[in-house]
Amino acid sequence: MSSYLLRGVRPLGGEPTDLLLADGRISEIGCGLSATGAHVVDADGLIALPGLVDLHTHLREPGREDAETVETGTQAAALGGFTAVHAMANTSPVADTAGVVEQVWRLGQQYGHADVRPVGAVTVGIAGEQLAELGAMADCPAGVRVFSDDGHCVSDAVLMRRALEYVKAFDGVIAQHAQEPRLTEGAQMNEGEMSAVLGLGGWPAVAEEAIIARDCLLAAHVGSRLHVCHVSTAGSVELIRWAKSKGWDVTAEVTPHHLLLTDELVASYDPIYKVNPPLRTAADVEALRAGLADGTIDAVATDHAPHPDEAKDCEWAAAAMGMLGLQTALSVVQQVMVDTGLMSWAEVADRMSTRPARIGRVDGHGRALEVGAPANVTLIDPSASWTVEPHALASKSRNTPYRTMTLPGTVYATFLRGNATVLDGKLA
Repeated sequence: MSSYLLRGVRPLGGEPTDLLLADGRISEIGCGLSATGAHVVDADGLIALPGLVDLHTHLREPGREDAETVETGTQAAALGGFTAVHAMANTSPVADTAGVVEQVWRLGQQYGHADVRPVGAVTVGIAGEQLAELGAMADCPAGVRVFSDDGHCVSDAVLMRRALEYVKAFDGVIAQHAQEPRLTEGAQMNEGEMSAVLGLGGWPAVAEEAIIARDCLLAAHVGSRLHVCHVSTAGSVELIRWAKSKGWDVTAEVTPHHLLLTDELVASYDPIYKVNPPLRTAADVEALRAGLADGTIDAVATDHAPHPDEAKDCEWAAAAMGMLGLQTALSVVQQVMVDTGLMSWAEVADRMSTRPARIGRVDGHGRALEVGAPANVTLIDPSASWTVEPHALASKSRNTPYRTMTLPGTVYATFLRGNATVLDGKLA
């Protein structure tokens, strides 16, 4: 195992110091450190964050290796500063058994670019009819603690209640894709002025908010943990704020694209902007930023959703929903939250590492940068910028909504338990 001496780095954007990473841990912190045989990294001007943790990643393997694999997805994760990702269950076959989640977990171990924590399906085949093998997935070597039918809502209230009750036995959490199916039949974009102008089926905010309200009440009733995926409306932020004021164990995430992009982009009819939930209004974006800044929204999660070219290079109605997100997430957060003064780098670490690790029960991640902590560290250059070129991304897919955009901040290095997965902006 190599050791690295990071000279002049600024932990959480604070005062410059040296960090020595050795034997998989942060072994020393202080000015003027030296270590025989250590790789010296000139980190002057770079900010150190605890390795980022993504609660919501689609790695597509098994079944859709044409879009992404565990190897390429975790390469993108490492280049984006992530040391752990949660792989969603809507694969083929669905990750609804111990065998499938263990396969995904072992692939993550094999490639070693980032820790992969599989998310188990709530229902068999994510069909919403009967509970999957939640206990078996929790007890297998993958140690699943997050369960979600993401892409589909657990719309049956009785089934949702049973799932919330079941996961209490092993401190699990149900991550809900909040979408009332009857209210979104045929929906193509956010319901509002733009959908009326464009003649596309509208997706009302209440379809998200009604499920969130119901599930907050259910979680409180049974005393369980609820996590709300990809919150996208101002009303949803208010509902989560209300649930937290009651002391209920409810957490929520927001995607980078919902913090930056609006439904006005759909006027181009470019399927790159087709996503689930849809891009919302500027007022929703403002509310989401405020909710993230004040801690109502706990985490930024990428919802990295790779698709092959043919799934996006088609007419709007036939296109798949989803966007890439792993390599651009931190830059988008810097642009809309840090550079605007809404959040500090310490708060970014909280929302993109500490809280996601706590929600997903990921041991060894999300820890403070202190002596003895696992050396899961990300170094970023906040003064640099880069232009997003789809073909230069590590993902097998190219469906990024940020193509040709210039974004602030670059990931200089990522360390997973003291091993460099990225160095000088390139895969190590």
